[in-house]
Amino acid sequence: MTCADVMTKDPACCELGDNAADAAKIMKDQDVGSVPVCLDLEERKLVGIVTDRDIAVYLVAKGRDARTTQVASVMTRNPLTCRPEDDAEAALDAMERYQVRRIPVVDDQGKLVGIISMADVVTRTEAAAEKKAGMVEQVSRPAPPSAA
Repeated sequence: MTCADVMTKDPACCELGDNAADAAKIMKDQDVGSVPVCLDLEERKLVGIVTDRDIAVYLVAKGRDARTTQVASVMTRNPLTCRPEDDAEAALDAMERYQVRRIPVVDDQGKLVGIISMADVVTRTEAAAEKKAGMVEQVSRPAPPSAA
């Protein structure tokens, strides 16, 4: 099974200059917890990812205004990615190892073509139930405290 078999194709994305409120609206409208960030919507070259947690921790908790804060200032740059032809098990292992809940899928030019989420893993893979449970447990462990 490849990443292309598991991924959600053509996910919604936002641009670097968009504000965090726009990203949050995409999350609400699409019922997702993250939005890939691209240089522009036409080429869809991936440059980052912004999550609902990023908005909560770096905006809400710090009293910043989501309408005036650009996505570029709260996103994770150069996120972990995979290619459509990569083995899905390798992507799942990477999600577990790096404790990420989503992995953008990019082509050879870095263009966003899909995303793999925990929901995709649970519903679309043939991984054994024990592996899925272990992965969810590992990814869900609290992150070490950061200085941010």
